[in-house]
This record gives sequence, C-alpha cells and structure tokens, in this order.
Amino acid sequence: MEKIRVRSLPFWLQSRAEQGRMAGVMCNAKKELLDILLTKSIKTGHFILASGKESDMYCDCRVTALDARGANLIGEVGWKLVQEEILPKYPTAVSIGGMTMGADPISLAIGMYSASAETPLKVFTVRKEAKDHGRGKRIEGNFEAGQDVIVVDDVITTGGSTIKAIDAIEAEGGKVVAALVLVDREEGGREAIEARGVQVYPMFTRATIFGAK
Repeated sequence: MEKIRVRSLPFWLQSRAEQGRMAGVMCNAKKELLDILLTKSIKTGHFILASGKESDMYCDCRVTALDARGANLIGEVGWKLVQEEILPKYPTAVSIGGMTMGADPISLAIGMYSASAETPLKVFTVRKEAKDHGRGKRIEGNFEAGQDVIVVDDVITTGGSTIKAIDAIEAEGGKVVAALVLVDREEGGREAIEARGVQVYPMFTRATIFGAK
C-alpha cells in the first residue's frame, strides 16, 4: 500500500484554533531553548570579543546548536519564525545557510525541521575562503545562482560575519532576502545588516534574554 505523506500547511493558512494551539507549543519550545542558551551558551562578566569590542556578555551559541535537544529546538523555533514572518513577506525564499561554522548547525536544524513542508528549505554553507582545489567553490551544498535565500548567523554583534556571508552569496549569484539569527546582542549589528537592505529576524535579543533571566 502506498503511504500517504501529510504535509503541514504554512502558519498563515492554518485555522485560528490550530494557530492558537501551535502558538502554545511554540511558547514552550522557545522557553526551553532559552533555558538551554542561559545554561550552556550565555555568560556575563567582562569579555573582549572577536571584533575587539569589550562586552559584559559572552555568547557561544555553538554549544547549544551542537546539543541534541538544543538543535531540535532551534529547528522548531527557527522554522516557525521562517513560516510566520519570513515566508509571508518573501515567499520565493528557497534556501538557507550562512558562514561556517556558526551558521551550519542552525541552518541544518531549520532545514531538517522544514522537511514536512510542501517545499522544504534547501541548506548550504559559505566557506570563509574559496577552495584552492577542485572547483574552487566558496559555497557548498544546495545552492544555485538565482536563488532567493535566507542568510543565517548564530550571533550578531557588529554584523561583520553576516555581511561577509551576504557578500559571498551575492558574488555567486544568490539574492539574500532576509537574515535569521539565533541571538542579536543589540550592539549595532542589526542596523548594519539592515542598512544593506536585508531585514534581520532574531530568535532572541539581548533584551528578551535578560528580561527573562
């Protein structure tokens, strides 16, 4: 007997009752993900960041993104953010990815969670430098020139790494329609990225993190 695969409707096409039920589930998932971030990834004190700036907050999202439960929750929360806020505005977005390695587990988790959708997201990764052998590719995975894509980053501070990923994607013929980030430190990075014409969609911000702590 042929198996029937049930595909989920986009959030904006679901009934009000189903939207309400899913919103409750999502609230729980987002709270659990925040708890993992606060336990594993976010530290307070005095730190010198990669940008050279001083900060009272350090965030190593890789510890959460490479945790089995953390990755699953990132997929769930991130895919719902894509469904609710990004795809209604940019329905032509077909792929997701960003600069290795911070973006890699986040992009893959969201891509895997989209697998039940009518058109799952394709996932790719951007190398810091092009390969010096083979085809010399800068972007690996499911990416093609002409695609509308969602760029991903784990943390934005100045926005520098996200902008480098945008530059690399555009150089290969892609069009970045939105930026999805796990944590926005609210230190100017969002404004720098949006000055490039790319709207930023964070799962968490400094305000939501410490407002809940």
